[in-house]
Amino acid sequence: MTEEILIVDDEPDIRALISLSLEDEGFATVQAADGAAARDVLSSRQPSAAILDIWMRESDMDGLELLNWCRSIYPEMPVIMISGHGTIATAVQAIRQGAYDFVEKPFKTERLLLTVRRALQTRRLEQENAALRSQTGQTEAPRLIGQSAAIRQLGQQVEKLAPTASRVLISGPSGSGKETLARVIHAQSGRGEQPFVVAACGRLTAERADAELFGSEQLQAGRRVVGLLEQANRGTLYFDEICDLPPETQGRIVRAVAEQRFRRIGGASEVVADVRIISASSRDIPAAIADGSLREDLFYRLGVVQLEIPPLSRRREDISLLAKHFAAHQCQILGRPLVKLGEDLLNAMRACSWPGQVRQLRNALESMIILAPNEADIVLGASALPAQLLADNTGGQSAVTAEEMLSLPLRQAREAFEKEYMTAQLDRFAGHISQMAKFVGMERSALHRKLKALGVQAADEDKDQ
Repeated sequence: MTEEILIVDDEPDIRALISLSLEDEGFATVQAADGAAARDVLSSRQPSAAILDIWMRESDMDGLELLNWCRSIYPEMPVIMISGHGTIATAVQAIRQGAYDFVEKPFKTERLLLTVRRALQTRRLEQENAALRSQTGQTEAPRLIGQSAAIRQLGQQVEKLAPTASRVLISGPSGSGKETLARVIHAQSGRGEQPFVVAACGRLTAERADAELFGSEQLQAGRRVVGLLEQANRGTLYFDEICDLPPETQGRIVRAVAEQRFRRIGGASEVVADVRIISASSRDIPAAIADGSLREDLFYRLGVVQLEIPPLSRRREDISLLAKHFAAHQCQILGRPLVKLGEDLLNAMRACSWPGQVRQLRNALESMIILAPNEADIVLGASALPAQLLADNTGGQSAVTAEEMLSLPLRQAREAFEKEYMTAQLDRFAGHISQMAKFVGMERSALHRKLKALGVQAADEDKDQ
């Protein structure tokens, strides 16, 4: 994304020189001759950085006053001060007030360009550090983990749509990894170095949703409220559970998404924001539209490209890879030797239902790693699975009760148990015969013969092809 630099100087020749030099280096520029013109620009959008002259004739603000005004609105925006009448005291005062650097006129173009690049790089590093801190220690780039056909297809779709500006709507069960998919799209786009901002729609009440998203001119503690849309400028805004957004706010989002401009609460001027919107919902979208939870016109704005993350029950072949990834990540966080996952544990995990999806799987691995002995060459077996997880997967009522089983001859009781067992496993593995055979400890062909002998019909044998 092209970064825009605001140049504020009362001398047209100086503004033109700086502007041409920056544009030759691939930057976009906007010029202002005084404080009022600069405030008009800053009220409509946030530049990547600003260059302010300290002494400006016929301006209602000098550069230092304008610096304070900038810092009150956009505290993260780097500001470089320039002056032909500067002193050491002036430079120190500017730095104390929050300026990134001070450059004295006449300046060498190379020096000013280097200062601008360093200021922007510093800001990017600060944003990346803040993002990493918010991800609880995750330092690697987000990626899709899995080898199932569904995940491979998602990866191919991401490769095609990530470089575009298309809006994306992601659906899938709660905990299935919708935000991770959104971060992958963002990372692979041209906005990857810009902010990825999350709007948790379920937490936005009708009273504060507009101010949170669009910002407010009604100053709080002497500062303007900068909304999430402005914070995501040149980057990506992720709406988590879009159907939970208050209906009144959804109406304002429709126009903001379409025109890429909006007004802050209490504001008179329009703010321009170049933001890519990615939304997600765990609800059934047609049902949400029917009951009024999601405006139909907003759905058509957001759902230019629609992606679906299937539940783990439909991609059990991904469970082992996910488990190993989470185990390695947790060991890294704890600073302990890598814990190995035994084949019996992986088989047991593939057989679990995982109603909480990937989030539940990650939490289970975190629990097992924390409770495991802090020693080298530890191998976790099936017994390490949390007790509640085992209970959730064995707590259903048997089709054949213990009393009925005891009333049968041994051969019939064994056949009844085997039929029930094979039917349950077939359901757990969603018809994947190869995965089921690996878990029950049989050759694939032998398992086919056993199922046929018991009269158990595989729902979809082609899943193994």
